[in-house]
Amino acid sequence: MEGRAPQGTRRRRGSFRVRVAMVFALQTAVMIIASLMAANNVAPLGAAIAIMLCSGGLAWLAVSREWIPVAALARLLEAWDPERPDIDGLSREGGKQSDNDVSTLIRGLSGLVTRIEGYSERERNFTRDASHELRSPLTVIKMSSDMLADETEMSEFGHRSLERIRRSTRELEALVEAFLILSRESDQGLAEEDFVVNAVLRQEVEYARELIAGRPVELVFDEPASFALHASPRVFAVLCGQLIRHALQQTDQGRIVVTVMPGSVSVINPALDTPEAGSRRHASVDRHGFDLAIARRLSDRFQWPLELRALPGASRIASVRFPHPQPIEA
Repeated sequence: MEGRAPQGTRRRRGSFRVRVAMVFALQTAVMIIASLMAANNVAPLGAAIAIMLCSGGLAWLAVSREWIPVAALARLLEAWDPERPDIDGLSREGGKQSDNDVSTLIRGLSGLVTRIEGYSERERNFTRDASHELRSPLTVIKMSSDMLADETEMSEFGHRSLERIRRSTRELEALVEAFLILSRESDQGLAEEDFVVNAVLRQEVEYARELIAGRPVELVFDEPASFALHASPRVFAVLCGQLIRHALQQTDQGRIVVTVMPGSVSVINPALDTPEAGSRRHASVDRHGFDLAIARRLSDRFQWPLELRALPGASRIASVRFPHPQPIEA
C-alpha cells in the first residue's frame, strides 16, 4: 500500500522503554513475592524487607545504567558553544549509542546543526563578498565627487546635489564597514589597542554633522567624563556611528546630544510629541531601523550592553555600557 514503508526499511524503535518496563515489572514481582512470604510466615519480616530494599537498589542501578546515553547527550548539549559547534563530537556520540531512539535524536541534531552552520557560513560569505565589491564603486564615487568640487562653474543646485552625494557616500561607507565587521566569524583579525573613546567619538560626531547640513537639527558632543578602552577602535567607531545616524534619522528637528559618561556612551535625541511629528516618527522608525539593528548585533557580538529607553514626553536615550573601562593616563 502507498504511504507504508517496506518491511526492510521500517525504523526499529529504541529499546529504552522496554528495558525500563522490564526492570519495573521485575521490581514489582519481587516486592509481591517478598510480601507474600512475610504474610505466610515463609520468611521473617526483616528478610522480606531486606529483599525489597536490595531489589529496589538493583532496579535503581539498572535504570541509571540505561539512562547513561541520555545523560551523556545532556552533558554534550550543556557544554555546547553556538559560536563553535562541535559537529564531529555530536556524530561520535551518536556512533557510540546502541539505543535507536537516542541515536536518531543525535543524528537529527547533527543534521540540524550542519544546516544552520552552512546557512551562517553562506550569510557571512555573502556579506563579506558584497561589502568588498561595494568598496570599488564607493572609491570611484568619492574621487569623482572630489573632482567635481573643484569645478568653479558649477551652479548652486549642482553644489547642493554634490553635497547630497557626499553625505550618501558617507552613509554607505559606514554601512559597508559595519557589514565587514559582522561578516567575520569571530573578532580575530580586528586590531585591538588602547584608545581614548572621546577622540574616536569626536571624529564620528564630526562625520555625522556632514549629514545634517541644511537641516534644523543640532548635534552636540558633551564630555563630562573621559575613559579609554582596550578594544578595536574600528568596532567602537562603527557602533557609535550607527547609533548617532539612527538618532539623526529619527529626528526632524531639535537637539541631539552625544554624551561620554564614566564607562558608557549615550545618544539622546528629542521626543516628537505633536501629531504631525508623531506620524513622521512612526514612518521614520519603519524606514530607518537598520542602523539600530546593526548596533544591536555589534553590541551583542562584542558584549557591550546596549540599553534603549523611551520616556513619555521626554527624550529617547540609547546608551552603551563598556564593562572594562580604563583610566586615561596623564
